[in-house]
Amino acid sequence: MSNTTPPMPSLPPQHQPTRGKRRTNAVVIGSAAAVIATVVATGVFIVNNRDDEKAETSRTADSATSDDVFADDETPADDKAEREDDDDSQVFGLNDTVTYNNEVAVSLSKFSRGTSSATAAPENTPYLKFDVRVENSGTSTIDTTAFSVHCAYGEDSKEGELVIDSERGLDGGPSTRLLAGRALTVTWACAVPKPEKAVQIEVSPDFETETAIFTGEVK
Repeated sequence: MSNTTPPMPSLPPQHQPTRGKRRTNAVVIGSAAAVIATVVATGVFIVNNRDDEKAETSRTADSATSDDVFADDETPADDKAEREDDDDSQVFGLNDTVTYNNEVAVSLSKFSRGTSSATAAPENTPYLKFDVRVENSGTSTIDTTAFSVHCAYGEDSKEGELVIDSERGLDGGPSTRLLAGRALTVTWACAVPKPEKAVQIEVSPDFETETAIFTGEVK
C-alpha cells in the first residue's frame, strides 16, 4: 500500500476585515466631531455677540440717562436766572422818587408818628404816618383802586398793620382812577412801635406796575 497522506480538506477562506470601511467610519466620525465643534463654537460666538450687544445697549442707555439727568440739572438754573432777570423791584431811600417806564412816579414824604384813637382799627396803637404821592405823567389812565402799601419794621422785618382811623384822616387807599397828567396824594399809616426806627415801605400804584421798595430810618 502506498503511504501517501491523503490531502486535507480545504477550509473556506476566512473573512478579512475591511480596513477601508473602518477608515471611512473614522472619517465620518471625525467629520461629525468637527461639525459639532463648529456648532458649539458658533453657539458660543452668537452668545458672546448677544452679550456684547446687551452690554453695548446697556452702556448706550446709561449714557442717555446721564445726559437726561444733566439736562434736568441745568434746567432749574436757567429758570432761576430768568426769574431773577424778570424781577424789576429795586430798593430806594425813603426820600427818593421812583419813576416807571409808563411815566408814573411814586414818592414818600411827611413822616410823623402818632397813636390811633379808640375808634380806630387797630385802636390805641402807635403808628408811623406818611404821604404817598402818585403822579401820572404818561398818556394812559391808571387804576389806583388797586393801590397798595405794605410796611415792615425792625431787623426781623415784622409787618406793620394798616391803621384805619377816620378821626386822624387815615382812610386807606384811593377809590378812583388817575387820569393822564394828574396826581394824587394818599395819607397812609402803619402800626410801628415807637422804639423802632428802621422801616421798609413797599408801594404799588396799580396791578400792572412793579412794586417800589423804600427803606431807611425814621425818628
